[in-house]
Amino acid sequence: MSNASYEDYRIKGIDYLNTVFGGDAVERAVENTMRFMVEVPAWQLWSGFGGGGRFEGAGMSGAARTTGEIAQDAGLIHRLTGSTPCIGQHMLWFFSGDRMYADYDRAVRVRDELETEGVRMGSVNPTYFLAGSEDGSFSAMDRGTRERYIEQTVLGARIAAELGNGILSLWFPDGTNYPGQRELQDKIGLLKENVSLFWDRTPREVKSRLDRVLFEYKVFEPGTYSTTVPDWGTARELSRLVGDWGAVLVDLGHHHHGTNIEQIVAHMIAFGIRGGFHFNTRYAADDDHSVQADYGLARLFHELLRGNAIFNDDTAENWSFGLDQMPRAEELIPAVLKSVDALKRSVAKASLLDVAEQRICQEAFDVIGSNVECERALLHADTGPVVMESYVRLGLHPVPLEAFHESGYQKRIVGERSQPLKNL
Repeated sequence: MSNASYEDYRIKGIDYLNTVFGGDAVERAVENTMRFMVEVPAWQLWSGFGGGGRFEGAGMSGAARTTGEIAQDAGLIHRLTGSTPCIGQHMLWFFSGDRMYADYDRAVRVRDELETEGVRMGSVNPTYFLAGSEDGSFSAMDRGTRERYIEQTVLGARIAAELGNGILSLWFPDGTNYPGQRELQDKIGLLKENVSLFWDRTPREVKSRLDRVLFEYKVFEPGTYSTTVPDWGTARELSRLVGDWGAVLVDLGHHHHGTNIEQIVAHMIAFGIRGGFHFNTRYAADDDHSVQADYGLARLFHELLRGNAIFNDDTAENWSFGLDQMPRAEELIPAVLKSVDALKRSVAKASLLDVAEQRICQEAFDVIGSNVECERALLHADTGPVVMESYVRLGLHPVPLEAFHESGYQKRIVGERSQPLKNL
């Protein structure tokens, strides 16, 4: 589509939405779309985050090989979108030389590399799934393994507080493959005990600078018989161990198909539980795919808007938002740009919903009418023009993905990064 066509689509689309939803609703949608920010994980841009089979593909060409190259790519994405100021980190991938112990000085270097490119360090993720974690991390039978991971997590809290955005994000890949391999109560008991030990050992001055400690749950992975943190209830109970800092991380991919995720979000908001997201699309009940702007995602953002869990001036009142996807068949930077677009389209849909009209239908017990009102905004509205308008107001190209293609950046990094690092 040419720039003139984009302009025509944007203007006519906004005019149409004004007619259907009203000027106030459309303006609210544009403003919310401009305000929405999402963290990009460093591993999303990294050549080392792969594997085999569906985890590899032509999209790896030009992937960043170093933390400095990750920072370059992250800076470009933020310059194109104005929406990705924070870059999440995994400790043993990016702050470690031996993949066993993390190093604060390496974290400082990564922080400096990011800031040079106009972005900053986001959430810090201790890495519990590399060598030595075959029996688990905090729930391993070996005391030395548990101590090593506790030490890493205390350091992670310090890095998050002093160098990052104050968010420590914990995913424990602890589980079993067969009944009887370990006692289930022993696994969760050790995990509970060692979360408490980690928090006891975290200095008071570090805690005072943390925003939240997120506990992620996954219905499975990697244990095929049991996963020690399989649901949001378990994650919530663990989060209680760190007091007011405790929060629950909802990874959209890691649920049974058909799970009503927005109901989980609604319940967490109702009970005053702080939360965060890893956004992706779950065709495989995993986090392999970039984000789709679908009906479910729009419903989710409706719950966040209704529950005042987004766009508060006090960021501690907001849920945290991050990508966590593993596309490999497609180029990495375009996959991020597409996901940012999908999230913004969904935020815009939720912002268009006429909650007053829907309430009238609900109070009249008009089941179909209230559903039709919901679908009018959350399912059927084309919010592409809203997203374009938000970028134009920020002085950006209306379609960041198109701007990326026009820049020639992908061709350049494929050429540069195909050369040995020692020659760069």
